[in-house]
Amino acid sequence: MPELPEVETTRRGILPATKGYRVLSVAVHNPQLRWPVPAELAQMAGQRITNIRRRGKYLLLDTPAGTALVHLGMSGSLRLEHPHSTLRTHDHVVLQLESGFELRLHDPRRFGCFLWITTPPDEHPLLATLGPEPLEEDFDGKHLFLRSRQKSAPIKAFIMDSHVVVGVGNIYATEALYRSGIHPLRAAGRISSTRYDRLASEIKAILAYAIERGGTTLRDFVNGHGEPGYFQLELDAYGRGGQPCNSCHHTLKEARLSGRSTVYCPNCQR
Repeated sequence: MPELPEVETTRRGILPATKGYRVLSVAVHNPQLRWPVPAELAQMAGQRITNIRRRGKYLLLDTPAGTALVHLGMSGSLRLEHPHSTLRTHDHVVLQLESGFELRLHDPRRFGCFLWITTPPDEHPLLATLGPEPLEEDFDGKHLFLRSRQKSAPIKAFIMDSHVVVGVGNIYATEALYRSGIHPLRAAGRISSTRYDRLASEIKAILAYAIERGGTTLRDFVNGHGEPGYFQLELDAYGRGGQPCNSCHHTLKEARLSGRSTVYCPNCQR
């Protein structure tokens, strides 16, 4: 699934050809996504996109008439294409733009969404209960420490909870815990404030660096121009179970947590 850095990379990639330009037409080739594409999305036609924002793993395309709320699902992408380029089988929603490009939601598994909101977006049920953005100032070790008190859930599950902090998915949670020296199965309530300071700092650093490197390509992810990310070349833990730790050379172990694989170093992470 595209995670926060991939979504932010997409936002930055499509921004120059979308912000400030009018939507000339809206074409919905398959409305059956995770939630059906509403007929009201046609209201975007004729509207100028005033901004493209990100909230967690959602993209928000603001116009004076309303906001399009987009999620890329498991394997989706939002790309700029030339109008004469061939429409692919899973290009489900296409916005023709005044800039001369088309913005196409490509979603083979159809787990994404393309909704239309005419009320304040922050009040929408998908956004209203989300935690702070990890790259903003209000996210820090103190926030994690206070939210974790009396929590017996594993720390990895805790930081992947979007009500605690948004956008820390499986890949980046694995990497941040590795770099913080925290065992992913350790109870969240049994971690000190000092260690949470380190963890928050590592979450910020790894997400910022992954954005700089263009995201992580695992299977299908490409940015707004159809280009892959490169952060996967620098992963220390994720997907490396059975290989030597880059720090101590002990064998990295792999465990299952909430149905997902998590990799850690039994020597470095406590």
